[in-house]
Amino acid sequence: MEQLLFINACVRGERSRTLKLARRFLENWQRNHSDGVITQVDLCKDRPVPQYPEVLAQRDELWNAGKLDDPMFDLARQFAAADRIVVAAPFWDLSFPAILKIYLERISVTNITFGYDEQGNNVGLCKADKLLLITTRGGNFSLPETTWMEMGARQLEALCAMYGIPSFQCLAAEGLDDIRNDKKAILAEAMGRADAMAEVF
Repeated sequence: MEQLLFINACVRGERSRTLKLARRFLENWQRNHSDGVITQVDLCKDRPVPQYPEVLAQRDELWNAGKLDDPMFDLARQFAAADRIVVAAPFWDLSFPAILKIYLERISVTNITFGYDEQGNNVGLCKADKLLLITTRGGNFSLPETTWMEMGARQLEALCAMYGIPSFQCLAAEGLDDIRNDKKAILAEAMGRADAMAEVF
């Protein structure tokens, strides 16, 4: 039984184009994996606390005491144990919403999601072999002249390397705020790609 972890960072909720695309993918993934289990982390509902000084102090105290089974590390352990991971986050300010950054800081825990070998090299500790970012972008940031400005997918891809997740994939619908484009056609095409990706993810 495959465990798919769905991290929902769609701040606009039901109005979110990214969430619509993610749900299309998840529905088809479930259809193709009848014994699979999807667990959602809704960041707007669950609202993990940022690592303010007092939070970080508590975290450090627990980590130094070897108490990695403390509830503070629940999100990290959940992430590390998942077979597949899907992150849905709109493209905001060249990256993604702050709630996702908070989540990523909370799950980046040495000896849970990553660690180091005797030579000091990074060793990923996550079980998943695939992570998919689903996003929608107002402009087109896959062009040679704009790709350098895209920071969200690049950060997640780098974190996959740190976490030991070998395959990073991105499903993006782009140009949705360009008045010259047919928004419905762009989303329809992305939905088709979501269907295809769900069959093999």
